Amino acid sequence: MRAIVQRVSKAEVRSGGRLLGKIGRGFAVLLGVARDDREADADYILDRVVGLRVFADAAGKMNLALNRVEGALLVVSQFTLMADTSQRRPSFTGAASPTDAQRLYEYFLSRARLLDVSVEQGEFGAEMELELVNEGPVTIILDSRIR
Repeated sequence: MRAIVQRVSKAEVRSGGRLLGKIGRGFAVLLGVARDDREADADYILDRVVGLRVFADAAGKMNLALNRVEGALLVVSQFTLMADTSQRRPSFTGAASPTDAQRLYEYFLSRARLLDVSVEQGEFGAEMELELVNEGPVTIILDSRIR
């Protein structure tokens, strides 16, 4: 499983002109599921996301995690994170099937909602528009295969 985590001051996702999710301060998370991913991969990525200490403390140092700043998550599925770019035309054969990917995406969301954090989401499998203001900019790449 891969995640692109962007520290944001605000973010929203839309599909077909309708608002699906909107947050203020927090993380916009693009989440890609690989063919052989399991719940343990989702748990690992979620633990890393909520534990990232990239929000400024009183001294201006990146030292605080999401819950310390009352931040939120906006999670959007993105199978293109699994792209094999060894050729100019990306291949997505490493991505999970839509059924498996949706199951793990929903699992990730359900586990996130058990934490002390507000969670918004995109619509699995939909064409979406993501608008955000990346603070910093701070962008972190997480991969459950790289620990």
